[in-house]
Amino acid sequence: QVQLLESGGGLVQAGGSLRLSCAVSVSRYCMGWFRQAPGKEREFVAAVSWSGGTRSYADPVKDRFTISRDNPKNTVYLQMNSLKSEDTAVYYCAADSSTCSRFVSEYNYWGQGTQVTVSS
Repeated sequence: QVQLLESGGGLVQAGGSLRLSCAVSVSRYCMGWFRQAPGKEREFVAAVSWSGGTRSYADPVKDRFTISRDNPKNTVYLQMNSLKSEDTAVYYCAADSSTCSRFVSEYNYWGQGTQVTVSS
């Protein structure tokens, strides 16, 4: 059974930073971060291949967020800088055994989510 556990969410002022962590019980999976704001669909934020060599980002977070992974620790990170009020959402990490895509439906396993609130 694959398990994912996010941490690091919280309340931050606009322009501030947060780092999210996701502890995952397996290796050799593509890992993604998604977010869901109230009343909106879950959307892609970033993904990293199991080797760490390929990373992709959604346009709204490009140049502000950085995804990384520490495979010996089975942990994936999302460093979020220059946060904006529109970044407020529940952030989920997810594991994909194959394609490492941007699509919610491609990811096999999900964490429970961590709330990020950015005050303006």
